Parts: sequence; C-alpha cells; structure tokens
Amino acid sequence: MGNSSSMLTQYDIEEVQDHCSNTFSQQEIVSLYQRFCQLDRNGCGFISAEEFMTVPEFAVNPLSQRLFRMLDGLNFKEFVAFLSSFSSRASMQQKVEFIFRVYDSDGNGKVTFNEMLDILRDLTGQFISEQQREKVLGHVLEEAGYTKDSLLAQSDFMMILGNSSLKMEVEVPVD
Repeated sequence: MGNSSSMLTQYDIEEVQDHCSNTFSQQEIVSLYQRFCQLDRNGCGFISAEEFMTVPEFAVNPLSQRLFRMLDGLNFKEFVAFLSSFSSRASMQQKVEFIFRVYDSDGNGKVTFNEMLDILRDLTGQFISEQQREKVLGHVLEEAGYTKDSLLAQSDFMMILGNSSLKMEVEVPVD
C-alpha cells in the first residue's frame, strides 16, 4: 500500500478505515488513495512536506509551516489519519487532538502562552500589533479561567473547545 503502481485491496481499505476511526467511507478512501498517489511524485509510498505543499489550498494556509512538521514523510495510512480530523464524521475529540498537536509546537504535551501567541501571529500577520495580540489572547485565556502563565494540556483544550461549534470540514470528491 502506498506505491503509486499498487492497488488497494479490500483488506487495505478496511485497515485504513479502522485506523482513522471510520471517518471516511470505502469509496472516499479509494479517492484519497488516488490523490495520495498523485502527490507521491517519486512513487516511494510516502508524501514529503514539499509534495504536500503542491496542494494550493495547503500552500496558502497561514499555518502551513506548522503543519509542515506534522506532514513530512506520511504514508497512506498516516495521510488519511491526518485528513480524518477534517471529516464531518470526525468526533470533537479527534478535532481537538489535532488542534492541540498544531499548537504544541515542541511536542511536550503542554501549550504555553507563547505557543498560542505564535499561532495568533501566524494567523493575523501584520494586521494587528504584537501588543494587540497579547491583549486579545490574555483576555481569551482569562475568560476561560486561565492566565498567561498557564500550561494548557489537551484536556484543557477539550474543555475550552468542546462546547464550541467547531467546524473543520473538507469534502472528499468521489469519482
């Protein structure tokens, strides 16, 4: 599985479905495999971050550099698991886990004020000042019962985002 000259077997499809908690149908997995093979330009069975950056929607994403470190060297199963966070069938838990991994840039299991500020900086660019960003983020944390010194765990993210109407969805075109 993963070599662009190979085909997916029924077993492969079911294995990928299990791996991504059934967030994609079998037909969607086949379509994703076709897209994976297109992105895997050298046919090695893995997509590099550079190959992923050829997707225009991804390349223009203000968080693309952060996602870059999460993407390098994905095999097909990991590719589908990565995209499953954006499925309309993904649970809130799956979405929050993904968001947490994006924010936790050093991978230590805690998110600091500065890591959140880095994300806000990536998202806002030059549109607001650093002082305004710090003020906004400080206010958001305060509203949620945290301070600038708080180290947020994934459970904190779940508590904060779990009550929101978080929309992270993408449609998989099925031929």
